[in-house]
Amino acid sequence: MTEDTLWKHFSKFIRLRDRIEGSEYCKCASCSNTYKWKDMDAGHFISRRHKSTKYNEKNVLAQCIACNRFNQGNQINMGIEVDRRYGKGTSNMLLVQSRQSHKMSRFEIDELSKYYRNLNKINE
Repeated sequence: MTEDTLWKHFSKFIRLRDRIEGSEYCKCASCSNTYKWKDMDAGHFISRRHKSTKYNEKNVLAQCIACNRFNQGNQINMGIEVDRRYGKGTSNMLLVQSRQSHKMSRFEIDELSKYYRNLNKINE
């Protein structure tokens, strides 16, 4: 499998995870607008160019396309939401983690792809 395949499964997992319970909708983590989960992005608090936090579930939340793609991720509001969901200081912990180098092995990519694909089957 490729990292593109992993991203496809991981992104879907994030958007399914962040659905409003019992519905097909998500609330954007940064602006609180509501859209169908399929119309949302999996947005990063710390940019996905930082490989060590790219697939950290606490770093990635359902985000509307406007915030994620056209408002530079609305990072301040994303950080506030990360801390609200996962506890004060989580955003700082992610910032520290993002500064570490990490290169994913083929095995890690394959195993994570399988893991998130299976979670998506359960959560659909």
